[in-house]
Amino acid sequence: MNFRFVFRQMGSLLLVLSVLLALIAVWSALMLGLGDGKEKYAAEALGFAALIGAVAGFVTVRVAGASGQMGRREALLLVALSWIVGAALSGLPFYAWAFIVELQTGVRHAFYSPVNAYFEAMSGLTTTGATILENIADPNEPGVVLPRSLLLWRSLTHWLGGLGIVVLFVAVLPSLGAGGKRLYKVEAPGPRAEGVTPNIRETARVLWLIYLGLTAAEIVALRISGMDWFNSFCHTFATLATGGFSTHNASMAGANSAAAEWIVVVFMLLAGINFGLYYMLIRGRWKKALADTELRVYLGIMAVAALLVTVAIYNRPITTTAGEQLTGTAGEAVRYGVFQVVSIQTTTGFGTADFDRWPFIAQAVLICLMFIGGSAGSTGGGLKVMRIWMMFKVLAAEVEKAFRPNVVRSMKVGTAPVDADLRLGTIGYILSMVLIMAAGGVALQVFESFGDSGATFRTTGTASIACLFNIGPGLGLVGATENYAWFTDASKLLMSLLMAIGRLELFAIIVLFSPRYWRGD
Repeated sequence: MNFRFVFRQMGSLLLVLSVLLALIAVWSALMLGLGDGKEKYAAEALGFAALIGAVAGFVTVRVAGASGQMGRREALLLVALSWIVGAALSGLPFYAWAFIVELQTGVRHAFYSPVNAYFEAMSGLTTTGATILENIADPNEPGVVLPRSLLLWRSLTHWLGGLGIVVLFVAVLPSLGAGGKRLYKVEAPGPRAEGVTPNIRETARVLWLIYLGLTAAEIVALRISGMDWFNSFCHTFATLATGGFSTHNASMAGANSAAAEWIVVVFMLLAGINFGLYYMLIRGRWKKALADTELRVYLGIMAVAALLVTVAIYNRPITTTAGEQLTGTAGEAVRYGVFQVVSIQTTTGFGTADFDRWPFIAQAVLICLMFIGGSAGSTGGGLKVMRIWMMFKVLAAEVEKAFRPNVVRSMKVGTAPVDADLRLGTIGYILSMVLIMAAGGVALQVFESFGDSGATFRTTGTASIACLFNIGPGLGLVGATENYAWFTDASKLLMSLLMAIGRLELFAIIVLFSPRYWRGD
């Protein structure tokens, strides 16, 4: 194991995050006249975190010295540590701000707990969107309102984690060399991590340019819809990363704009598509991009689910996440049904309606979508549409083999052949994730049985699903209008681990628990 290489790149990660923290600290300091004293505390907290990160990063890079080459083991360790350590630094300004606030005002914020700060940061970087905040921005509710600079940093963690900090590294750090390909394949989400260009660093650059282009387009669109610049930036960061952090307690319903909601629907839909297809479109390969099997299945699932949910909630009472009571007219059913379907399948997690009050059929559809998720190569979480499609192809083949054992038929997804290793890997991955989800739900239920939360398995089970598949909201006490503040620290740490496992697609985290991995067998 080449620990020097891993530590040197980890130091580089800390330096990159420190620069971003420092920039937001400067922005916060420049806008002190617009906010109250808590914005001043936020600038101090961000500056402190930037200083700690810069010192730690510089020392780590210097001590590591010459880095050498990176193999598979180094790539796995670097990717895992990028999220684990990155979340620690990303959560530091939350904790530091809460510490300063209590010191100066005597008011204790939820972020005063290091576990809460780490949970929020991990939720941001993994684009999960689960939050421990009961009050985000409403000064009329009890608690401390989060300053704008910390809300911006909170949303920015989504944006950084969307295509992956590690993919950013591959794009900008020449020191990775040939090891960049290994790193990209480990971190890139989905069952097919091949690059869109022959050069892996060029691939990462292309993906990030596409990401930047979509980001700029949504910011402008939201601004035109009536959102101010600050909220346009924050909600765009959360949308394109399929994260779900909002600057409103009522999530997207807090924007009080149907136009903004439909813009977000469009960009959530785009964020859940394989980014490699956008490269094809740019190169003029429209027919090949539009003929992509996964794209067609993804859009087909979305259309059917939207129809089922819309019909299920039509002419029934709809409660928005802002608490408004609606009658469920055809227009309202389409507006809230489509938004929630797209939000859940892309694993964004934004909310406009309290779907915990919806009929069983609507809730069942949403839970199924939680498992499916977005496309391979997108910023979405879940099992991925490609894996689900391959699983059904494998099952269909096995059914045919039962009554036609002598037939030998090659399996294809579109025009691409699917070999035996890929089939086995797909089924193994899906089974492993389902088992981890079930184990996580049971463990959360056990942890909470020692408290007085009164959580049922409906809550803890969907909390496990929501964290492992990077969705955010679940059902029950973690529903669309609820939060994760009430969980015990043990539960929050477990859910943070589930988020990392889901974001890094299982193996980059699980291998760290294997003795053979460390022995180098």
